[in-house]
Amino acid sequence: MSQQIALFLFQQGSPFVTFIPLLLVFVLFYFLIIVPQRKRQRAIDTMLDNLKSGDKVVTNGGIYGTIVSIRDDKRTMQLKISENPVVRVEVARTAISGMQDAPTDDKK
Repeated sequence: MSQQIALFLFQQGSPFVTFIPLLLVFVLFYFLIIVPQRKRQRAIDTMLDNLKSGDKVVTNGGIYGTIVSIRDDKRTMQLKISENPVVRVEVARTAISGMQDAPTDDKK
C-alpha cells in the first residue's frame, strides 16, 4: 500500500516529494559537519578562556612557549619562548592553538 502511495505522489509531481532529497541532504550535512564543528569551537573557546600565567601553550605558527602575562584587555598575551637569553613574544589570544602535551616516558 505504501508503495502505491509513493508511486502516486511521484506521478503527481508533489512539491513536497521533490524537496525530500534536498531536505535529507541538508539534515545529513547539519549533523555531519555543523554539529561537530560547533562542539570543537566550544572546546577551543573554553580552553582560551581558561588560560593563565604559567600555562605551556603552542601557537598556530608552531611556537612553543610559556605564558608570562595576559594583558588587561585579554586580547594579547606575552609568551616566553627561550630561557637563555630570555626571549618574550607578544601574541594574540586567538593565535594559541592548544596546550603543550605532557612529555611521555617511552624508554624501552
